[in-house]
Amino acid sequence: MNTQGSLVVAALAVAFTFLTSGCSEGAWNNPHPADEAGKNILYSNFSGPPKHLDPVISYSSDEGRFIDQIYDPPLQYHYLKRPFELEPNTLSSMPEIVYLDAEGNEVASDSPDLAYSDYLFELTPGIYYQPHPALALDTSGAPVYAFESSDDAAPYSSLSDFSETGTRELVAGDYAYQLKRLADPTMLSPIRGLMSEYILGMNEFAEVAKAEREAQQEGEWLDLRTLDFSGVEVIDRYRFRIRLKGKYPQFSYWLAFHFFAPIPFEADRFYSMPGMADKNITLDWYPIGTGPYMMTQNDPNEAIILEKNPNYRDDFYPAEGEISDRAAGLLDDAGQKIPFIDKVVYRLEKESIPLWSKFLQGYYDRSGIASDSFDQAISVGSEGIGLSDEMRERGISLDVAVTPGTYYFGFNMLDDVIGDTGTAEEREKKRLLRQAIAIIYDQEEYISIFYNGRGETAMSPIPPGIFGYQEGQEGMNESVFDWIDGAAVRKNTDVARELMAKAGYPDGRNAETGEPLVLNLDTVGSGGSAAQSWLIKQFKKIGIQLNIRGTDYNRFKDKMKAGNAQMFQWGWLADYPDAENFLFLLYGPNGQVVTQGAGVNSSNFDNARYNALFEEMKLMENSPERMEIIREMIDILHHEMPWASSFHPHSYVLNNAWVYNSKPHGISKSVLKYLRIDPEQRARMQAEWNSPVLWPLFMVVIIILVTALPGYLAYRRRLNHRIRPAGGDK
Repeated sequence: MNTQGSLVVAALAVAFTFLTSGCSEGAWNNPHPADEAGKNILYSNFSGPPKHLDPVISYSSDEGRFIDQIYDPPLQYHYLKRPFELEPNTLSSMPEIVYLDAEGNEVASDSPDLAYSDYLFELTPGIYYQPHPALALDTSGAPVYAFESSDDAAPYSSLSDFSETGTRELVAGDYAYQLKRLADPTMLSPIRGLMSEYILGMNEFAEVAKAEREAQQEGEWLDLRTLDFSGVEVIDRYRFRIRLKGKYPQFSYWLAFHFFAPIPFEADRFYSMPGMADKNITLDWYPIGTGPYMMTQNDPNEAIILEKNPNYRDDFYPAEGEISDRAAGLLDDAGQKIPFIDKVVYRLEKESIPLWSKFLQGYYDRSGIASDSFDQAISVGSEGIGLSDEMRERGISLDVAVTPGTYYFGFNMLDDVIGDTGTAEEREKKRLLRQAIAIIYDQEEYISIFYNGRGETAMSPIPPGIFGYQEGQEGMNESVFDWIDGAAVRKNTDVARELMAKAGYPDGRNAETGEPLVLNLDTVGSGGSAAQSWLIKQFKKIGIQLNIRGTDYNRFKDKMKAGNAQMFQWGWLADYPDAENFLFLLYGPNGQVVTQGAGVNSSNFDNARYNALFEEMKLMENSPERMEIIREMIDILHHEMPWASSFHPHSYVLNNAWVYNSKPHGISKSVLKYLRIDPEQRARMQAEWNSPVLWPLFMVVIIILVTALPGYLAYRRRLNHRIRPAGGDK
């Protein structure tokens, strides 16, 4: 066949292929397997693999989004109520708290003789673990899997290779076992140091566990049940007790953390079998819990999959919330059994643009908003911030919430140039210098440029929604702002220049030597970013030369630990909704240098009055008296300026129209069980948004045919002429 004939046949073949494929199920660009179409599956994403999935080790919000769906601590946060409210999770009621003196006699909560706090827990019967090979038993009741050597583990490369699984009921001893793991120094739990200050006998248990391990053969499993822990008592099958030294009201918040979730001793034994760690078959990779979901795939290079725990207990969607929740449809499913979603697939997406495109195509159910997509998603007008017309037309909804966290630009208060060092006169001049910098650090402009307005200037470390937060003029930092026409207005640059002169740096030069003032900002990564250029410009307004010293994260941490950083940027997200969890960021004994990098006080701020107030405030219940102490602490921070500025970020989450019951929580990550999707609605909208546009293809086919057909017909005539039958016309 000649070239023109081939083109005609090829064009027809292409057209036929696209037409037939277009008639088949599913869109051509669907990234999900065809057999998942129409199923009750939520699609999400992750950008980096979780480092830890063991609940005693993990301390990252990125890890919590996975394991907090799997593990069941005793308490949880009410999904809808604000302010944040704790409620029983696996317990039949809230823990009973009894206060005791040194002899064990019960005393009042405010008694000066108070020596101990006893927390009594009672589990709800009938809670079962997810199916897991660690719980598989043979007919005699012995574990199915009991390896004696690494050779026994050779046939197994992942948890799914174990064909036998089992389950059993959650009992009080499982919580006690996890508490012993928390105390075990080999586990390196990030909260062991803090908890040992309060849980009776934790340090003693750690010493015993260490000695027992030293006496063992290498690779031998230590059954922690055999070791006594004076502060933890198993009373019976469903009841246990934790004894604290003194009083620690914030302990209840920790009981909603996965650190206190139960671990069956069988799982510890299973993962400690010879050869398992060599295959990366560990609790840090394959979690086991009683929560609503279980992890069925952990492939950090492709996907992490959670599926509904078939053994999950009866649990129901809340019937109460805020006043606005009913109008928002957040109580439509009140009393319905949860979780609603059968399966959650997290796919690896390293870049924001492909993720955003797939969300708009309907292939991801929810999405954050990257800076390069902000203008497409959000409209900013005289009425405030809202969805763009395009998003509203698609039925997309927007969840906006103040994140319970604080990002800050800090000073190292041990630094000789800008810190709280030297004589009283020298310290005062350095304070004025810090105040001048705080004025020209235009936090509002920074949020507008680099966060698309997604944040609010902080007047203290305490974010909105936490007891101790002060609104309006009451909470305003008078060292930096003036109250004008009902709003806080930043003092102008002239005020900052006057402060510079009083500090001994008129026009940014040392009044005695004439040398320019050069300050260093230590940061992670290389210099040259737009935000750093903005900072240099701000400092230049008062004559300060800002030098950016970028380095890798480990080197940066070393600088902070040694007190060699001069200025820095850092942030803190709430562990629990209490003022103590923010004000401790500036408590002297928590300083980075004094604790050799273990403390959270990155500024090394150490004010005697602030420290005394913190120690008085931290163990108080919320009350007017506690509020007065917090006000005085914040006044000290406003005057001393250990931070140049800070802000509370806002979270923006978009939901496609088929996603229901979405409400940002801010503290708890255990929210998947409340979400509901409509797979049929999703399939309809995916088909609408991804319908193939075929007319360009048909135009190409027509052009090919129009171009090639005359030549093809001429070729056929010539061919017929050459093969004319014998005896025909001459």
